[in-house]
Amino acid sequence: MVKPVEATARPGTNGKAVTIESVADILERELEHTIEEWLKRVNKEADLIHIPLTNSERTGHLPHLLHDVINRLRLDAGTKAPVSKAAADHGDLRRKQGYTVAMMVEESRLLQVSIFTTLHENVTQLEFNELLPDVVTIADEVDAQLKEQMLRFMAADAAEKKKSR
Repeated sequence: MVKPVEATARPGTNGKAVTIESVADILERELEHTIEEWLKRVNKEADLIHIPLTNSERTGHLPHLLHDVINRLRLDAGTKAPVSKAAADHGDLRRKQGYTVAMMVEESRLLQVSIFTTLHENVTQLEFNELLPDVVTIADEVDAQLKEQMLRFMAADAAEKKKSR
């Protein structure tokens, strides 16, 4: 079941009303910005950029993973989230592209940093009562996605080793 979305307003620092949004709504609105910020962080990591990929190849998975995070945030508390197919596919892709497990963990870490930075940049619009539970949900979902990526990555690795015997 999906949580209802209720937009409210509160006075801003300049006296004008500020629209209050859910974390999911902010992440949806700021999707492209979050991806751009993630890419800037990735491009500063020598371990990650030594794999030659276009920006599209590097970021193509992110809209799907972020939509899974947004959808998870909109689920009622206690509702079991589905396993991210996008994460599994990403694990397969990164293995084919020559990534290591450590590189994928670093990408996931940078995704969380980028998400939380986006929320910080939009702090005046955040619904504070939901912020901490939503931060926990984001961390849990991104970690669950990383687990799924690793399972697929390691399964493909094991299958290749078995073939080469």
